[in-house]
Amino acid sequence: MDLTPMWFGIYKASKYLLYPLSWIIASALATFLLAVLPVTPRRTTWVRRFAVSTILLLLLTATPILSNLSISMLETRYPPFTAPPASSFHAVVVLAGAVLEKGSLRPADEPSESSRQRTACGAELWHQGLAPKLFLTGGDATVFRNGPPVSREMKRWALRLGVPESVIQVEETSRTTYENAVQTKALLGPGHILLVTAAYHLPRAVGLFEKQGFTVTPVACGYESRHRPRQAWEQTTVFDFIPTAHALLLTTQTIEEVAGILVYWLTGKWQP
Repeated sequence: MDLTPMWFGIYKASKYLLYPLSWIIASALATFLLAVLPVTPRRTTWVRRFAVSTILLLLLTATPILSNLSISMLETRYPPFTAPPASSFHAVVVLAGAVLEKGSLRPADEPSESSRQRTACGAELWHQGLAPKLFLTGGDATVFRNGPPVSREMKRWALRLGVPESVIQVEETSRTTYENAVQTKALLGPGHILLVTAAYHLPRAVGLFEKQGFTVTPVACGYESRHRPRQAWEQTTVFDFIPTAHALLLTTQTIEEVAGILVYWLTGKWQP
């Protein structure tokens, strides 16, 4: 069922509750508000507690070794794709990333780095002759649907990569991974597909597409972690213990994926 702008807005806003940066800001704000109030022994204790919590949250969510370990646990779920001999699939299905909208500086809409990367992976699979069709799924994910569909921009990128327009099919209405699966089934019907998306996104995406009746061969396109968890510990350096903004982003992505899997599983839309 298509969400109304109000419910889709609530859905997008609720995701901020999952973001570690929101937790850090909330803890730091509580520390500040208590610190500016008149001093009492009890209030001083709470200031210290919130201050320590802020530091701990920052270290736990923005330290590279921890963020790489957490996201690598998602990325190791499926091995890198190797085309089996004499294999044939109904379609290469590529999940959209995002689109960068035009503005006063950017002259035209363009696919984000993740969208370009996934499109390139899908185009390569098509060029290898593994499937007769390249299916791009992902619409306008803005609340009021006043932006460009991501898959439309991905199609333009696929054409630049030498994929003929006659073999490209575009789905422009879905806004979530679940809707990607539902709309793909409506247009393609169930079949054996190559499912292309980021490695950390595959566990959620595969379960949703299999629930819709697809036979899925996952294709990881882009890894955030360099090593598997065990090797990551063995290859650590001092810099892996210094908090960074990128590490915070990886932790956010991991939490968002795990929360998505849990919610979809509880609502019967995802299967292990």
